[in-house]
Amino acid sequence: MAVRACGLIIFRRLQPAPSSKVTDSIEYLLLQTSYGTHHWTPPKGHVDPGEDDLQTAFRETQEEAGLQASQLTLIEGYKKELHYPVRGKPKTVVYWLAEMKDCNTEIKLSEEHQAFQWLKLEDACKFAEYEDMQAMLKEVHQFLCSRE
Repeated sequence: MAVRACGLIIFRRLQPAPSSKVTDSIEYLLLQTSYGTHHWTPPKGHVDPGEDDLQTAFRETQEEAGLQASQLTLIEGYKKELHYPVRGKPKTVVYWLAEMKDCNTEIKLSEEHQAFQWLKLEDACKFAEYEDMQAMLKEVHQFLCSRE
């Protein structure tokens, strides 16, 4: 059976400069793992028994980034599943999209992560080494741009 994990793609909007497009002010939160290859990823983790997927996404976000569900706005209409092998076993990760209510809220990392960055789309794609993660970030950005 596939390993199942869930997480949130978290973004914030900075005050745009008068000359810039609104979408230029969007930054995405990525966390750097403190284990393995120290890859960068949105907060995510395995589903616990009795939890639904969205509960898992919010719990993992609180554990890994110190963000409460009340500090985030879930964006309707976006949900994405990624499928890839981990150590020879299939893994499914389900992501939702959430916006920070206050872009200055402090991020508090757990021991699972050693750093975090707020990144514009181009830099977020550089940090996220995996092609499916890069594609998802671009898709999210398009989704947000189409809603402006």
